[in-house]
Order: sequence, then structure tokens, then C-alpha cells
Amino acid sequence: MLLNLLTGIAAMLVCLLFQAIFVGICVRQYVRFHRRHGLLLGPLQEIALLAVAMLLAIFSNFLQMAAWAWVFVLVGEFADFATALYHSAVNFATLGYGDIVMSERWRLLGALEAANGILMFGVSTAMMTAVLTRLMRPARHDPPDGA
Repeated sequence: MLLNLLTGIAAMLVCLLFQAIFVGICVRQYVRFHRRHGLLLGPLQEIALLAVAMLLAIFSNFLQMAAWAWVFVLVGEFADFATALYHSAVNFATLGYGDIVMSERWRLLGALEAANGILMFGVSTAMMTAVLTRLMRPARHDPPDGA
């Protein structure tokens, strides 16, 4: 069990790093865009901002699923990456289909990945909520950038 926990914690730290990088990129680009274009955006610009933020969040979560899949392959749980990635996506998204079950030796990793996935989807949701809140706020109430 200790090996499961140590392996899972290492994978979670990698996922946290991926998430932090992508949230940082989104926030930096969002601030840069607003400084360049001002606070009043047209509908197409708002849609573009949301789309980019969503795509980066999805890409980040997919990379995290892939990282977990590599862990499953490295510990010998799955022979091929495609099966490991499918199982990882089911765990990370907390779907829990149960069509592919991990061995008793490593099954705690599935639960750790599900806990990690729900937290990382929560961070992605928080980022999207922040973008939406900013876009929906009337421009006259926005503080100047940098305040």
C-alpha cells in the first residue's frame, strides 16, 4: 500500500504541475489580451477567450490522464498505452465504468487518480468561472488592470 501511495502522490504532483502551468498560461494571456484590447470586448472576442480557456483546460486534463496512463504502464498494470489511457480517462473523469479493472496490487492508484481528477477538474472549472465572471461584469465596474 505504501508503494501505491508514493506512486500516486508522485503522479498527483506531476498533474498539479501541469495544471499550474496551464492555469498560469491562461491567466497571463487573459491579462495580456485585456491590456492590449481594453475592457470592452465584442461577442466574438469573448467567445474566443472562452474557447481558448476551455481548450487549454481540456488539453491540460488530457495530459494529466496521459501521465497517469504512463504510470499504469510503468508499474506493469497495462501492457499497452491505449488501454492504460482509456482506463486513466475513466478514472480521472470519475466515470468508473468497471469494464477494465486494475489488479489488487495497484487498484488504489485508480482511486487516487479519481480523487486527483475531480480536484483538477475543479481547478479548471474555477478558472472558467473566473473568466466568465470577468466577461459578464459590466465594464464600468472593472478596476483598471494592475489594481
